[in-house]
Amino acid sequence: MNLRVIGLATVVVVTALLPLAASAGPAGGPTAGSGRDVPLRLTGPPAAPEESRKGDTAAVEHCGPALTSRDGIEAQTCVLTENGDTWGRTYYRNTSGEELSSVLSLMGPGGRTVESHCTVEDGDERGSCETPHERTAGKPARYWAIAEFAGSADGTGPLLLRSGSNSAAPTVN
Repeated sequence: MNLRVIGLATVVVVTALLPLAASAGPAGGPTAGSGRDVPLRLTGPPAAPEESRKGDTAAVEHCGPALTSRDGIEAQTCVLTENGDTWGRTYYRNTSGEELSSVLSLMGPGGRTVESHCTVEDGDERGSCETPHERTAGKPARYWAIAEFAGSADGTGPLLLRSGSNSAAPTVN
């Protein structure tokens, strides 16, 4: 199938679904449309608002709003770049009472998509899920990530929360 058609279809679907993610409401983090790239920081030690320190280099995070579902899931999804690599990460907490599944997708220029499937254990523990790192193609701002949390560990349950790294989908070539 033509990659441009797939890319365009992805943009249309993402654009149509982002209002659903925003309707879940903020979880004490930045609100949708605030224009701030501040990660929820559900894991690890405190760091500078837009950076995760790693030796002498810093991974820059561009994050969407922190969201909470009525089902007890909190999530914030980010795109990270460092040393010419780009990857997606979602920070989460699951207090739903059951083990869930999550699919994290990183989308970039030219119809490039990388996906990770994660098991989200129940409990008050905070966690994260990442896509594999890939060489950055073009500008990092042309990447975005979306995490979807389903109501069962095998991914067959209903969609409980969708969290995105951007408030609007970028143009894809």
